[in-house]
Amino acid sequence: MIVRKVEQYGGEPLQIGEWWVPATDGPLPTVVLVHGGFWRPGFDRSLEDAVAEDLCARGFLCWNIDYAAADHPWPTTLLDVAAGYDHLLTSDRVDLDRIAVVGHSAGGHLALWLASRHRLPDGAPGAAGPVIPRPRLCVAQGAVTALRIAARQHLGAGATQVMLGGDPDEVPERYAVTDPLALLPTGVRTVLIHGTDDDDVPVSQAERYVAAATAVGDDATLMKYSGGHFEHLDPESVAGDLLRQALVDQV
Repeated sequence: MIVRKVEQYGGEPLQIGEWWVPATDGPLPTVVLVHGGFWRPGFDRSLEDAVAEDLCARGFLCWNIDYAAADHPWPTTLLDVAAGYDHLLTSDRVDLDRIAVVGHSAGGHLALWLASRHRLPDGAPGAAGPVIPRPRLCVAQGAVTALRIAARQHLGAGATQVMLGGDPDEVPERYAVTDPLALLPTGVRTVLIHGTDDDDVPVSQAERYVAAATAVGDDATLMKYSGGHFEHLDPESVAGDLLRQALVDQV
């Protein structure tokens, strides 16, 4: 029997998440789910409900988080996601040696960023302290991986510029601490899953990240499938199979 428990991870209205707890004793392999929506308001953690239910039924403890979108001032989105991840330390059901972060679309960017927080300079938004465990695995699904390029490509009708408050030449310091490409190497095993027919985020984003990550010694893999952007939200899809494969192999 799956138990669902909504819980605040902070004092703000959107600092909230939902635990999906399998009927298994002891610390469990844990998946942090980060939903997409091009960082815009109007999207929430319910996008990941089917994925959470499927993974929980297979023995994973899932922590599915909401966070403030880009209608809040930068860097609220990053601070919320960091606080949501750090909330794992409050549960004795989490196996801190078997944590995976999984994100779709803009949530894929945030998952990659979570896996690179230890690379942030002191004082940067969301910089991880020494007690924060790194994820063992990061899975980025149809992810925005290269923010400077995404801004030039005007992905999501300029969603990157909205989230960061400007173009790369206007706020370069923000891109430097937010763009996953700028934070390599992470030292975290990373799997990117991307549809070759994705019209929302081109597969070239994933290709660029994997090439850059492997060039600096990271363990990064790209799994392509024939499909688009939203199959990641369907556990019965090929993309769902690839996610389970990545998790079972690594967590």
